[in-house]
Amino acid sequence: MNELSLYILDLTQNSVTAGAKNIRITVEFDPESDNLTIIIEDDGCGMDEALLERVTSPFTTTRKTRKVGLGIPMIKQLCEMCEGTFQIESTVNVGTKLKLLFRSSHVDLPPMGDLPETFVALINGTPEGIEFVLEYRKGQEVFIFDTREIRQVLEGVMLNTPDVLMWIREYISEGIREVNQVS
Repeated sequence: MNELSLYILDLTQNSVTAGAKNIRITVEFDPESDNLTIIIEDDGCGMDEALLERVTSPFTTTRKTRKVGLGIPMIKQLCEMCEGTFQIESTVNVGTKLKLLFRSSHVDLPPMGDLPETFVALINGTPEGIEFVLEYRKGQEVFIFDTREIRQVLEGVMLNTPDVLMWIREYISEGIREVNQVS
């Protein structure tokens, strides 16, 4: 994968597959420490200790359709290659938290990619009722997108309708642009 947003999409789809109803994605650029941190937290089924120990191996997957799972091993390798760290915490029946840390200026760090389009794909490609939160930070500036707030405003209109998805894409794009301009 050549964009971080595609890793976020892949890893978040793991959360959906694990039965998560609430998924929070935090993207934080810290110019002072030259770090980029991405955190993906969910309330899915979680993993037991045995699976948690094996999950960074490409030959570990819970899918029945193939015998390899590359998302987690690839992002772990990318973190380490970019002078960062990879952490995963999980508790059965509670959920999972991935924390990805990269040195922002590292030459091998892929670009972020189209984060608004990633959220549109997540919302459009998952069952109605899964809630997503995006917290995008740069320095002291922050933008938060929360599907629960959007649902309240829309009063029953589905999020995956074309007009709503177009608005979501633009709303997230504008929020990220504003955070990046201030810093």
